[in-house]
Amino acid sequence: RVNKQTGLIEQGVFIQSPNFDERPNQELPGLVVVHGISLPPNQFGGEGITQLFTNQLDPNAHPYYQTIQHLKVSAHALIRRDGQIIQYVPFHKRAWHAGVSEYEGRERCNDFSIGIELEGTDQTPYTASQYKALSQLIKALWQSYPTIKRENLVGHCDIAPGRKTDPGEYFMWSSLNRLLES
Repeated sequence: RVNKQTGLIEQGVFIQSPNFDERPNQELPGLVVVHGISLPPNQFGGEGITQLFTNQLDPNAHPYYQTIQHLKVSAHALIRRDGQIIQYVPFHKRAWHAGVSEYEGRERCNDFSIGIELEGTDQTPYTASQYKALSQLIKALWQSYPTIKRENLVGHCDIAPGRKTDPGEYFMWSSLNRLLES
């Protein structure tokens, strides 16, 4: 469940990212964007994602970090490989996850979307625990934000084609949809 006052999930870990701001005109979210991320690339279980979203990434910890240390990004939530949810930004606030993006002719998707990262890569199947946690989170978001319509569920690749490929070809939309229907 999502606490409507705080914008936080009731079960989960909250680690506040400094990388967020107010949504324009106090707009409620109407879109859910599914992402995939691993830091260092193709490695799971470390603290790199949280460090990135909290501006604490050590550029000396991995060569790749030197290329992204300057980024100021966040997502509303991350779902780890074991299904654990870590929230970084309250859902009613604007996280900085989409970048240059467009959905149904509307630009700046961060203004009206919720970004959920799955720990994974484009070349790695996601876990059953992640699909279960993602479906439960989406259902909770639907309850708390009726402005999010069922069909407004997309991948990062759908709102930033040619620039982004996540959550990748191994993301099973059919599996997620089955869980959302149950």
